[in-house]
Amino acid sequence: MSTGPSATGSTAGAVRHVLTHLVTPLLMCIGMGLAYLGAFHAPEPHDLRVDVVGSGPQAQVLAQTLQDKGDGALSVRTVPDRATAVNHLRTQASYGAYLPGKHPELLVASASSDTSATVVEKVFTKVAAAQGDPLKVTDTAPTADGDPTGQGIFFLLVAVSIGSYASVAVIGGAGAVLALRIRASLAVGASLVVSAVGAAFAGPLFGLVDHGLGGVWAMAWLYSAGILLVGVGLHTFLRRWTTLGVMVLFVMLNFTSSGGIFRPELQPGFFGSLHAFWNGAGFVEAVRSHVYFDGHALGGHVLVLALWFVVGLAVMGAAGLAEGKRRSAAGHAQGAVGARHRVGAEDRPAAESPSEAVLRSQAGAKEELEEELEETVAV
Repeated sequence: MSTGPSATGSTAGAVRHVLTHLVTPLLMCIGMGLAYLGAFHAPEPHDLRVDVVGSGPQAQVLAQTLQDKGDGALSVRTVPDRATAVNHLRTQASYGAYLPGKHPELLVASASSDTSATVVEKVFTKVAAAQGDPLKVTDTAPTADGDPTGQGIFFLLVAVSIGSYASVAVIGGAGAVLALRIRASLAVGASLVVSAVGAAFAGPLFGLVDHGLGGVWAMAWLYSAGILLVGVGLHTFLRRWTTLGVMVLFVMLNFTSSGGIFRPELQPGFFGSLHAFWNGAGFVEAVRSHVYFDGHALGGHVLVLALWFVVGLAVMGAAGLAEGKRRSAAGHAQGAVGARHRVGAEDRPAAESPSEAVLRSQAGAKEELEEELEETVAV
């Protein structure tokens, strides 16, 4: 049996095909490493706001000493009384409040960030120990019983995000032959299902929240719909690179800037700056505000989610214009080919029949879809 040039060429072509598609997972590996390790590998506080309760010289000296020794790690202020300190914690204006005296006490709000509360507790445990007194820690905003670390909201974000961006590949790829309005409807429908699953996780299955589940579902839907609309719209332009593009937007930059594990005060400045307007941060902070902080600043966080939804609508609109131009150009090209075929058809070999062209197009689309779905990975 011959293993001549044709077989060798076929093998070489297959190897080139595989190597070309290996670019995507390698880029994912590099991107995930840079994002996750860059954001999480060495959390250090910077300008972490804490209060010292008291208005006398002792409180002023302690606050200034902590500020100076912290070398930028802490932003220490004095407040006149315990009520003011509690209000700051309940509005996330600070992440710890120290009451000095014979029986020192530290106030924290673990629902705001368990890791930030832990950092603050370490600082003031040393302060109290230097004075020879044990430190009492009071949590003014504890998390639900089903979320003792306060990080369940982050993992809810992960579940909803993966359900959303994986759906993008299916709708964008398998639904590529559908009209854009149908794909948009499928995106909205998928977001309703994904958000309902997220609400089931948050409430009856794991008890991540003990009240306000309806609001959590609504914010999960708005968040998921934004991802799906952006992703399905981008598929028109990126095609098989859509999975990588959506992962960059909604995994690499999104999870790391959400504040679900470390708040921006414990992260490098780049990820801290994204926290102000990225959709994952909007979701995490909106849920925290809704469930634990009586809706304080909830409107701003929901606005972030709404703006991402609007961005999704804009991307879908741009995709509609681009696809319209492509159809118009294809129609003109088909008309020109048909005209050339009619002129002098007797002098040229038979052209590919319409049925053969359709089959070839469908085969190519199927292969592209399979490759795209294979590249859709969960994190």
